[in-house]
Amino acid sequence: MSSTEKRLSAPEKAAARRAQVLAAAAECFSRSGFHGASMAEISKAAGMSAGHIYNYFDGKDAIIEAFVAANVERVSAIMRDLAQHKDPVQAMIDNAEETVVEHLQPNFYVMPLEIAAEASRNPKIAQALQAADISSRTQFRVLVQRARELHQLPVDDDTLDLCVETMIAFFHGLPMRALHHPNLNQAALVKGMRIAMRAIMLG
Repeated sequence: MSSTEKRLSAPEKAAARRAQVLAAAAECFSRSGFHGASMAEISKAAGMSAGHIYNYFDGKDAIIEAFVAANVERVSAIMRDLAQHKDPVQAMIDNAEETVVEHLQPNFYVMPLEIAAEASRNPKIAQALQAADISSRTQFRVLVQRARELHQLPVDDDTLDLCVETMIAFFHGLPMRALHHPNLNQAALVKGMRIAMRAIMLG
C-alpha cells in the first residue's frame, strides 16, 4: 500500500480502487471487446486479483453500468456549464469545434460504441443506457427551451422534441462518420454542424 493510499479514508480507498478497475476495463474492452475481455485480463491490467475486483463490481455488466453512470455525470457537468450562459444554445454553437472534434477521436468513442453494441443484445445494459438518455435528454431539453424562449421562438412539445432528438442523433452519428471516413474534412464538418445547430435549435 502506498503512502497516499494510507492517508485515504475507507470510502476514498474504495473509490480509488473502483477507478483503477474502470481504467483497466476500458483498456481491455477497447482492445478485446466486451466479450473478448475476461475478468482475469481486467484484473491483470488493474494489478489486483479477480477476487479483489469482485469486492467492487459483481461482473462485467456492473462495470459497464459504472461507465454509463460516469458518462451521465460527464454530460450533466457539460449541461451545468452551458446553463451558466445567458444563451446556452449559442454557447453550444460557439463550442462546436471542440465538441465535434472530441466526438471524432477513437479514445472518446470506442467505449460508447462497445457499450451500445452490448446494449443491442443485453436488456440490462439497454435499460441502463435508456435511463441515462432520459437524464441527459431532460437536461438538454431545459436548455433548448430556455434559449428558444430568449429568442421568442415556439416551445411546444413537438418543437422541443424535434430540436432535442435531432441534435442528439447528429452527435451520436459523429463516431460512425469517423469510422467510415477517418480522413474527413473536420473544418467543413464543424462549419456544417454550426449551421445545422442554429437552424434546428433556433430556426
